[in-house]
Amino acid sequence: MQTTWKGTISFGLVSIPVHLYSATKEHDVPLHQVHARDGGRVRMKRYCEREEKEVPYAEIAKGYESPDGRTVTLTDDDLADLPLPSKKIIDVLAFVDEGEIDPLMFSKAYYVGVADKAAAKPYALLRDALVESGQIAVTKIALRTRESPAVLRVHDGTLVLQTCIWPDEVRPAAGIAPEEKVTVRPQELKMARSLMETLSEDFDLDQLHDDYQQALQQVIEARLQGVEVPHEEAGEAAPDNVIDLMEALRSSLRQAKDAHPGRTGAGAAGEETAEEAGEKPAPRKRAAAKRTAAAGKTSRTTRTTKSAATTKSAATTRSAAKKTTTRKSATPRKAS
Repeated sequence: MQTTWKGTISFGLVSIPVHLYSATKEHDVPLHQVHARDGGRVRMKRYCEREEKEVPYAEIAKGYESPDGRTVTLTDDDLADLPLPSKKIIDVLAFVDEGEIDPLMFSKAYYVGVADKAAAKPYALLRDALVESGQIAVTKIALRTRESPAVLRVHDGTLVLQTCIWPDEVRPAAGIAPEEKVTVRPQELKMARSLMETLSEDFDLDQLHDDYQQALQQVIEARLQGVEVPHEEAGEAAPDNVIDLMEALRSSLRQAKDAHPGRTGAGAAGEETAEEAGEKPAPRKRAAAKRTAAAGKTSRTTRTTKSAATTKSAATTRSAAKKTTTRKSATPRKAS
Protein backbone atom coordinates (compact mmCIF):
# COMPACT_ATOMS: atom_id res chain seq x y z
CA MET A 1 0.00 0.00 0.00
CA GLN A 2 1.19 3.51 -0.75
CA THR A 3 1.98 5.69 2.25
CA THR A 4 -0.29 8.72 2.52
CA TRP A 5 1.23 10.45 5.57
CA LYS A 6 4.21 10.06 7.89
CA GLY A 7 4.34 11.35 11.43
CA THR A 8 3.97 10.51 15.11
CA ILE A 9 1.11 9.73 17.46
CA SER A 10 1.57 11.61 20.72
CA PHE A 11 -0.07 9.77 23.62
CA GLY A 12 0.92 11.67 26.77
CA LEU A 13 4.70 11.25 26.92
CA VAL A 14 4.53 8.22 24.64
CA SER A 15 5.44 8.75 20.98
CA ILE A 16 4.57 6.26 18.25
CA PRO A 17 6.14 6.81 14.79
CA VAL A 18 3.49 5.80 12.26
CA HIS A 19 2.53 5.80 8.58
CA LEU A 20 -1.01 6.26 7.26
CA TYR A 21 -2.46 4.21 4.41
CA SER A 22 -5.78 4.80 2.69
CA ALA A 23 -8.27 2.25 4.09
CA THR A 24 -10.86 2.52 1.32
CA LYS A 25 -11.09 2.57 -2.44
CA GLU A 26 -14.01 3.32 -4.72
CA HIS A 27 -14.72 1.09 -7.71
CA ASP A 28 -15.63 3.28 -10.63
CA VAL A 29 -15.81 3.11 -14.42
CA PRO A 30 -13.44 5.81 -15.76
CA LEU A 31 -15.30 8.24 -18.01
CA HIS A 32 -13.94 11.38 -19.68
CA GLN A 33 -15.44 14.22 -21.65
CA VAL A 34 -15.77 13.96 -25.43
CA HIS A 35 -17.34 15.99 -28.20
CA ALA A 36 -20.87 14.55 -28.63
CA ARG A 37 -20.88 15.19 -32.39
CA ASP A 38 -17.73 13.25 -33.34
CA GLY A 39 -16.43 11.64 -30.12
CA GLY A 40 -13.29 13.77 -30.05
CA ARG A 41 -11.60 14.00 -26.65
CA VAL A 42 -12.19 17.29 -24.83
CA ARG A 43 -9.25 18.45 -22.71
CA MET A 44 -9.03 21.26 -20.21
CA LYS A 45 -6.19 23.70 -20.73
CA ARG A 46 -4.69 25.99 -18.10
CA TYR A 47 -5.05 29.44 -19.59
CA CYS A 48 -3.60 32.63 -18.11
CA GLU A 49 -5.98 35.59 -18.51
CA ARG A 50 -3.26 38.23 -18.26
CA GLU A 51 -0.83 36.72 -20.75
CA GLU A 52 -3.64 35.18 -22.83
CA LYS A 53 -1.80 31.94 -23.31
CA GLU A 54 -1.64 28.38 -21.99
CA VAL A 55 0.75 27.80 -19.07
CA PRO A 56 2.44 24.52 -17.99
CA TYR A 57 1.43 22.78 -14.76
CA ALA A 58 4.83 23.51 -13.19
CA GLU A 59 3.94 27.22 -13.15
CA ILE A 60 0.63 26.73 -11.34
CA ALA A 61 0.33 28.02 -7.75
CA LYS A 62 -2.57 28.67 -5.39
CA GLY A 63 -3.99 32.13 -4.88
CA TYR A 64 -6.43 33.91 -2.61
CA GLU A 65 -8.52 36.94 -3.59
CA SER A 66 -9.36 39.30 -0.74
CA PRO A 67 -12.74 41.05 -0.48
CA ASP A 68 -11.18 44.27 -1.85
CA GLY A 69 -9.99 42.47 -4.99
CA ARG A 70 -6.32 41.94 -4.16
CA THR A 71 -4.78 38.53 -4.92
CA VAL A 72 -1.99 36.89 -2.95
CA THR A 73 -0.03 33.93 -4.32
CA LEU A 74 0.77 30.94 -2.09
CA THR A 75 3.47 28.54 -3.24
CA ASP A 76 3.94 24.93 -2.19
CA ASP A 77 6.74 26.03 0.11
CA ASP A 78 4.42 28.49 1.87
CA LEU A 79 1.93 25.74 2.53
CA ALA A 80 4.61 23.27 3.60
CA ASP A 81 6.06 25.70 6.17
CA LEU A 82 2.83 26.58 7.92
CA PRO A 83 3.33 27.02 11.71
CA LEU A 84 1.06 24.06 12.50
CA PRO A 85 1.89 21.40 15.13
CA SER A 86 -0.52 18.85 13.64
CA LYS A 87 1.44 18.68 10.38
CA LYS A 88 3.54 15.81 11.66
CA ILE A 89 1.95 14.96 15.01
CA ILE A 90 -1.32 13.20 15.78
CA ASP A 91 -1.91 14.55 19.27
CA VAL A 92 -4.35 12.49 21.36
CA LEU A 93 -6.56 15.05 23.11
CA ALA A 94 -9.11 12.86 24.92
CA PHE A 95 -10.82 9.48 25.07
CA VAL A 96 -14.60 9.28 24.65
CA ASP A 97 -17.29 6.70 23.99
CA GLU A 98 -17.86 6.13 20.28
CA GLY A 99 -21.49 7.16 20.61
CA GLU A 100 -20.43 10.69 21.57
CA ILE A 101 -19.24 11.38 18.00
CA ASP A 102 -22.10 11.90 15.55
CA PRO A 103 -21.57 9.66 12.48
CA LEU A 104 -22.38 12.72 10.34
CA MET A 105 -18.92 13.99 11.24
CA PHE A 106 -16.98 10.96 9.95
CA SER A 107 -15.04 11.47 6.72
CA LYS A 108 -12.15 9.37 5.34
CA ALA A 109 -10.49 6.38 7.00
CA TYR A 110 -6.77 5.50 7.09
CA TYR A 111 -5.00 2.44 8.42
CA VAL A 112 -2.27 3.28 10.91
CA GLY A 113 0.95 1.27 10.62
CA VAL A 114 4.21 1.49 12.57
CA ALA A 115 7.16 3.27 10.99
CA ASP A 116 9.76 1.00 12.64
CA LYS A 117 10.05 -2.03 14.92
CA ALA A 118 10.57 0.11 18.03
CA ALA A 119 7.05 1.48 17.66
CA ALA A 120 5.44 -1.97 17.90
CA LYS A 121 5.03 -2.05 21.70
CA PRO A 122 3.58 1.46 22.22
CA TYR A 123 1.34 0.82 19.19
CA ALA A 124 0.03 -2.38 20.82
CA LEU A 125 -0.36 -0.57 24.15
CA LEU A 126 -2.61 2.12 22.65
CA ARG A 127 -4.56 -0.42 20.61
CA ASP A 128 -5.21 -2.75 23.55
CA ALA A 129 -6.14 0.16 25.83
CA LEU A 130 -8.77 1.29 23.33
CA VAL A 131 -10.17 -2.24 23.03
CA GLU A 132 -10.33 -2.78 26.79
CA SER A 133 -11.95 0.60 27.49
CA GLY A 134 -14.35 0.44 24.56
CA GLN A 135 -13.48 4.04 23.75
CA ILE A 136 -11.99 6.00 20.85
CA ALA A 137 -9.24 8.62 20.93
CA VAL A 138 -9.99 12.18 19.76
CA THR A 139 -7.11 13.78 17.86
CA LYS A 140 -6.25 16.42 15.25
CA ILE A 141 -4.24 15.99 12.07
CA ALA A 142 -3.19 18.15 9.10
CA LEU A 143 -3.45 16.33 5.76
CA ARG A 144 -2.47 18.15 2.58
CA THR A 145 -4.05 21.61 2.87
CA ARG A 146 -6.53 20.98 5.65
CA GLU A 147 -6.44 20.39 9.40
CA SER A 148 -9.21 18.14 10.66
CA PRO A 149 -10.38 16.58 13.88
CA ALA A 150 -10.00 12.82 13.82
CA VAL A 151 -10.55 9.74 15.93
CA LEU A 152 -8.41 6.69 16.51
CA ARG A 153 -10.25 3.38 16.83
CA VAL A 154 -9.51 -0.33 16.34
CA HIS A 155 -10.61 -2.41 13.35
CA ASP A 156 -9.55 -6.06 12.99
CA GLY A 157 -6.65 -5.56 15.38
CA THR A 158 -5.37 -2.49 13.50
CA LEU A 159 -5.51 1.15 14.51
CA VAL A 160 -7.65 3.25 12.17
CA LEU A 161 -7.56 7.02 11.95
CA GLN A 162 -10.90 8.43 10.82
CA THR A 163 -10.85 12.07 9.83
CA CYS A 164 -13.89 14.17 10.70
CA ILE A 165 -15.39 17.49 9.79
CA TRP A 166 -15.60 20.26 12.37
CA PRO A 167 -18.78 20.38 14.47
CA ASP A 168 -19.81 23.74 12.99
CA GLU A 169 -19.61 22.21 9.50
CA VAL A 170 -22.61 19.98 10.23
CA ARG A 171 -25.70 21.74 8.96
CA PRO A 172 -28.71 21.91 11.31
CA ALA A 173 -31.65 19.65 10.46
CA ALA A 174 -34.29 22.12 11.64
CA GLY A 175 -37.32 22.41 9.40
CA ILE A 176 -36.65 19.25 7.36
CA ALA A 177 -38.67 16.65 9.29
CA PRO A 178 -42.49 17.04 9.41
CA GLU A 179 -43.32 19.77 11.90
CA GLU A 180 -46.95 18.81 12.48
CA LYS A 181 -47.69 16.37 15.28
CA VAL A 182 -48.19 12.85 13.95
CA THR A 183 -49.63 10.01 16.04
CA VAL A 184 -48.38 6.50 15.30
CA ARG A 185 -50.71 3.76 16.53
CA PRO A 186 -49.21 0.84 18.50
CA GLN A 187 -50.34 -1.71 15.88
CA GLU A 188 -48.64 0.31 13.12
CA LEU A 189 -45.43 0.41 15.12
CA LYS A 190 -45.59 -3.36 15.76
CA MET A 191 -46.17 -4.07 12.08
CA ALA A 192 -43.21 -1.83 11.17
CA ARG A 193 -41.03 -3.71 13.68
CA SER A 194 -42.14 -7.01 12.14
CA LEU A 195 -41.14 -5.74 8.71
CA MET A 196 -37.76 -4.63 10.09
CA GLU A 197 -37.13 -8.07 11.61
CA THR A 198 -38.11 -9.85 8.39
CA LEU A 199 -35.81 -7.69 6.26
CA SER A 200 -32.93 -7.97 8.74
CA GLU A 201 -32.97 -11.74 9.30
CA ASP A 202 -29.82 -13.38 7.84
CA PHE A 203 -28.79 -10.08 6.22
CA ASP A 204 -25.19 -10.07 4.93
CA LEU A 205 -23.67 -6.72 3.97
CA ASP A 206 -20.99 -8.47 1.90
CA GLN A 207 -23.69 -9.70 -0.48
CA LEU A 208 -24.47 -6.15 -1.65
CA HIS A 209 -23.06 -5.10 -5.02
CA ASP A 210 -22.99 -1.98 -7.16
CA ASP A 211 -25.91 -2.28 -9.58
CA TYR A 212 -25.12 1.08 -11.18
CA GLN A 213 -21.59 0.10 -12.18
CA GLN A 214 -22.82 -3.25 -13.51
CA ALA A 215 -25.54 -1.60 -15.61
CA LEU A 216 -23.11 1.03 -16.91
CA GLN A 217 -20.64 -1.69 -17.93
CA GLN A 218 -23.42 -3.50 -19.83
CA VAL A 219 -24.22 -0.33 -21.78
CA ILE A 220 -20.53 0.21 -22.60
CA GLU A 221 -20.14 -3.38 -23.81
CA ALA A 222 -23.26 -3.02 -25.97
CA ARG A 223 -21.87 0.13 -27.54
CA LEU A 224 -18.52 -1.54 -28.22
CA GLN A 225 -20.19 -4.53 -29.88
CA GLY A 226 -22.69 -2.43 -31.84
CA VAL A 227 -25.75 -4.14 -30.39
CA GLU A 228 -28.90 -2.74 -28.83
CA VAL A 229 -28.33 -1.08 -25.49
CA PRO A 230 -30.16 -2.86 -22.63
CA HIS A 231 -32.98 -0.90 -21.03
CA GLU A 232 -34.51 -1.03 -17.60
CA GLU A 233 -37.59 -3.22 -17.35
CA ALA A 234 -40.74 -1.32 -16.53
CA GLY A 235 -41.74 -1.83 -12.94
CA GLU A 236 -44.61 -0.78 -10.75
CA ALA A 237 -44.55 2.87 -9.85
CA ALA A 238 -44.28 3.60 -6.15
CA PRO A 239 -47.47 5.15 -4.72
CA ASP A 240 -47.07 8.85 -4.08
CA ASN A 241 -49.70 8.96 -1.36
CA VAL A 242 -50.17 6.22 1.22
CA ILE A 243 -53.75 6.26 2.50
CA ASP A 244 -53.92 3.00 4.48
CA LEU A 245 -50.61 2.73 6.31
CA MET A 246 -51.44 -0.63 7.90
CA GLU A 247 -52.30 -2.16 4.53
CA ALA A 248 -49.09 -0.77 3.04
CA LEU A 249 -47.08 -2.29 5.90
CA ARG A 250 -48.88 -5.61 5.57
CA SER A 251 -48.25 -5.72 1.81
CA SER A 252 -44.59 -4.82 2.38
CA LEU A 253 -44.27 -7.64 4.88
CA ARG A 254 -45.78 -10.14 2.43
CA GLN A 255 -43.45 -8.96 -0.34
CA ALA A 256 -40.45 -9.23 1.96
CA LYS A 257 -41.33 -12.81 2.91
CA ASP A 258 -41.93 -13.71 -0.75
CA ALA A 259 -38.57 -12.21 -1.75
CA HIS A 260 -36.76 -13.97 1.14
CA PRO A 261 -38.44 -17.35 1.73
CA GLY A 262 -36.01 -18.21 4.54
CA ARG A 263 -37.03 -15.18 6.54
CA THR A 264 -40.42 -16.29 7.78
CA GLY A 265 -40.08 -16.86 11.52
CA ALA A 266 -39.90 -13.35 12.95
CA GLY A 267 -42.07 -11.82 10.25
CA ALA A 268 -44.92 -14.29 10.62
CA ALA A 269 -44.93 -13.93 14.38
CA GLY A 270 -44.83 -10.16 14.06
CA GLU A 271 -47.77 -10.11 11.64
CA GLU A 272 -49.89 -12.17 14.03
CA THR A 273 -48.92 -9.93 16.91
CA ALA A 274 -49.86 -6.83 14.95
CA GLU A 275 -53.24 -8.26 14.03
CA GLU A 276 -53.91 -9.25 17.62
CA ALA A 277 -52.96 -5.75 18.74
CA GLY A 278 -55.33 -3.80 16.56
CA GLU A 279 -56.71 -5.38 13.40
CA LYS A 280 -59.23 -7.95 14.68
CA PRO A 281 -59.54 -7.48 18.44
CA ALA A 282 -63.37 -7.69 18.71
CA PRO A 283 -63.96 -11.18 17.17
CA ARG A 284 -61.21 -12.69 19.27
CA LYS A 285 -62.58 -11.14 22.45
CA ARG A 286 -66.10 -12.36 21.63
CA ALA A 287 -64.78 -15.85 20.88
CA ALA A 288 -62.89 -15.81 24.15
CA ALA A 289 -66.05 -14.69 25.99
CA LYS A 290 -68.05 -17.50 24.36
CA ARG A 291 -65.44 -20.04 25.38
CA THR A 292 -65.47 -18.68 28.94
CA ALA A 293 -69.28 -18.79 29.10
CA ALA A 294 -69.34 -22.34 27.76
CA ALA A 295 -66.70 -23.37 30.27
CA GLY A 296 -68.75 -21.79 33.10
CA LYS A 297 -71.93 -23.55 31.95
CA THR A 298 -70.13 -26.89 31.78
CA SER A 299 -68.69 -26.33 35.23
CA ARG A 300 -72.13 -25.53 36.67
CA THR A 301 -73.63 -28.62 34.97
CA THR A 302 -70.87 -30.76 36.41
CA ARG A 303 -71.40 -29.36 39.89
CA THR A 304 -75.20 -29.95 39.60
CA THR A 305 -74.68 -33.53 38.43
CA LYS A 306 -72.25 -34.21 41.24
CA SER A 307 -74.63 -32.69 43.78
CA ALA A 308 -77.57 -34.77 42.50
CA ALA A 309 -75.47 -37.91 42.59
CA THR A 310 -74.40 -37.17 46.15
CA THR A 311 -78.00 -36.55 47.26
CA LYS A 312 -79.23 -39.76 45.60
CA SER A 313 -76.39 -41.74 47.23
CA ALA A 314 -77.28 -40.37 50.66
CA ALA A 315 -80.98 -41.18 50.19
CA THR A 316 -80.13 -44.71 49.13
CA THR A 317 -77.98 -45.17 52.22
CA ARG A 318 -80.72 -43.91 54.55
CA SER A 319 -83.30 -46.20 52.90
CA ALA A 320 -81.08 -49.25 53.31
CA ALA A 321 -80.49 -48.45 56.95
CA LYS A 322 -84.22 -48.10 57.58
CA LYS A 323 -84.98 -51.48 55.98
CA THR A 324 -82.34 -53.16 58.12
CA THR A 325 -83.85 -51.70 61.30
CA THR A 326 -87.31 -52.85 60.31
CA ARG A 327 -86.12 -56.42 59.74
CA LYS A 328 -84.44 -56.50 63.12
CA SER A 329 -87.60 -55.26 64.79
CA ALA A 330 -89.73 -57.90 63.10
CA THR A 331 -87.62 -60.90 64.28
CA PRO A 332 -89.35 -62.79 67.24
CA ARG A 333 -87.44 -63.06 70.49
CA LYS A 334 -86.76 -66.49 72.02
CA ALA A 335 -88.54 -67.36 75.27
CA SER A 336 -86.38 -67.05 78.27
